[in-house]
Amino acid sequence: MSKSSEVAKEIQHLREEIRHHDYLYHVADDPEISDAAYDRLMKRLKQLEAENPKLVTPDSPTQRLGGVPREGFQTVQHRTPMVSLDNAFSMEDLANFDRRMRQATGREKIEYTTEHKFDGLSMSLMYEKGSLVRGVTRGDGRTGEDVTANVRTIRTIPLTLDPARLKKAGLPGTFEVRGEGIMTRKAFERLNEQQDVIGGKRYANARNAAAGSVRVLDPNITSSRRLDFFAYYLLVDGRPPKKRHSEILEALSNLRFQVSEDWELCESIDAVDKYINKWESKREKLPFEIDGIVVKANEIALQNEVGFTAKSPRWAIAYKYPAHQETTLVRDILVSVGRTGVLTPFAVFEPVQIGGVTVVKSTLHNMDEVQRLGIHAGDTVLVERAGEVIPHVLKVVKHGTEEKEFKMPDKCPVCGMRVHHVEGEIAFRCVNVSCPVRRRESFLHFAARHAMNIDGLGEKIIDQLLEKNVVKDFADLYKLELETLAGLDRMAEKSAQNLIDEIAASKKNSLARLIYAIGMPFVGERTAQLLAEHFCSMDKLASASAEQLMEVGEVGPKVAEGVLEFFSEWANRKLIEHLKAVGVNMKEERAAPISAKFSGKTFVFTGTLANRTREAAEALVAAHGGKAGGSVSKKTSYVVAGADPGSKLAKAQSLGVSILDESQFEKLVSAK
Repeated sequence: MSKSSEVAKEIQHLREEIRHHDYLYHVADDPEISDAAYDRLMKRLKQLEAENPKLVTPDSPTQRLGGVPREGFQTVQHRTPMVSLDNAFSMEDLANFDRRMRQATGREKIEYTTEHKFDGLSMSLMYEKGSLVRGVTRGDGRTGEDVTANVRTIRTIPLTLDPARLKKAGLPGTFEVRGEGIMTRKAFERLNEQQDVIGGKRYANARNAAAGSVRVLDPNITSSRRLDFFAYYLLVDGRPPKKRHSEILEALSNLRFQVSEDWELCESIDAVDKYINKWESKREKLPFEIDGIVVKANEIALQNEVGFTAKSPRWAIAYKYPAHQETTLVRDILVSVGRTGVLTPFAVFEPVQIGGVTVVKSTLHNMDEVQRLGIHAGDTVLVERAGEVIPHVLKVVKHGTEEKEFKMPDKCPVCGMRVHHVEGEIAFRCVNVSCPVRRRESFLHFAARHAMNIDGLGEKIIDQLLEKNVVKDFADLYKLELETLAGLDRMAEKSAQNLIDEIAASKKNSLARLIYAIGMPFVGERTAQLLAEHFCSMDKLASASAEQLMEVGEVGPKVAEGVLEFFSEWANRKLIEHLKAVGVNMKEERAAPISAKFSGKTFVFTGTLANRTREAAEALVAAHGGKAGGSVSKKTSYVVAGADPGSKLAKAQSLGVSILDESQFEKLVSAK
């Protein structure tokens, strides 16, 4: 067997193995391997594909990782309209639906399927020869938006299907799957936490967040938000390929689509009533939002018999759960501090029963929301629990006799340090990374792979170290002794020694890694690298003015203010001194340039390069005395465009900036 054949075989094997583990992790919720082992498989596949670009295929797991932003969405006409469902708001409405069905068919009883009504975004997925070729939003039901690049990043959507499973399901290679794109409660909470950190606007609910995440122009944003997809319908040539809807759900599950495990067959409308009542009491425990139950006639022949109205199928209906609302008195408005240091106001209520749960408080999210509601202590408010675990204030019903305006505190209620707020930003922050309420999150970030990369320092170890009060700031990690670590739960002496070695090795990390690891507001990996390259030492960065910070490429007023905020806090300056004292590297050594051929030149890269990563290409520019930029301006010398270039290429063309393809860039590099 030739070497190229061996490589192709290994690539195919890796893809199959990764797809298998993707299904187990994201759909079956039963992973077989650790995250580290999965990462090694993906790293090996990326390496082989980079070395053999002709072997890269659209259905490879590496192609889920997003791409460059687009200018806009194209509209696509659905082969079969995606109709909406009529709603039922009471058991009487359901009974009338069942009566109409029985009258239309002449049957005494009708078998129904009952499924969760997901609160997300309806989508259509087209497969040809078993591979995903298009993803489209519902839109107006007749035409939707082509969001293929975005849906490819959703891990619960298969990019390609096993031919053996297709054959077993009796399906051709070309068919359509319909379902709902959703965001789980946990993913929604994480997204709003991220919005708080960057001072962005919070999302009102998981449905809006999911819809917004699918309809962004940058697939990388969709990928970062961890959406899920539940399949519930299957069409071949515009028609259901089975005799019963229940068989369609089983076929989708066998094809390894994520299908709700909670659907049931109901022999009559009475059984449907019981199913609806059961899930009304249990829906808050689901990991995702539902706002009702979808009821469908199970037999496809019966569906065809009763047909459609102008807008909806006659054979299906959506039962909507009532919103849980009550009025209560606001006793006080207090503030909590989140894991990222963001201060969040919350209302304390006179206890009230809403949907069988006693509600005593509700988040008010931020000052903008407090001002929008016009809420004060002593006001009577309307509170809702509409399919959400966390209640929220809808509006003020009646103002109290004393309307004392709520103001954010000047000092953190946990550590007592000064609260920071940038004019024009939503968030108020405690930027003390050693604040007790922030410690756990700060330590996890500090030890992360792209930060100080301390392998073995995970959540369970950090939790124990904090609970036992062994570490108070990052510098204490470098003082840990073998005996202390070996005494922790599930920590043998060998693994303790390995962790000590990892911590010690991290002292030699680059300044860029350290800047990113300590958690300055608005400073990500790339910004940390730029700051390290410009200032070359932590001391110089700490003493820089706003003007000096904004001399760094891609650093604007927001990032500059975040850095200044961080170093204005004495506890953070003290932390830096502690890290310096234990021997953590505080300097960035500038490598001598290979040449000065690019001196004074700025390169911006867009699209995917075949022979180098973007980071490697940017490093090559720096090695020849040039600079790599993140955005295009009149000062940009060259834009290097790889495959699938984004909006930067169009901007370069409009500004008349010189554009190079990859081969032209390589010739420029090798030219003497």
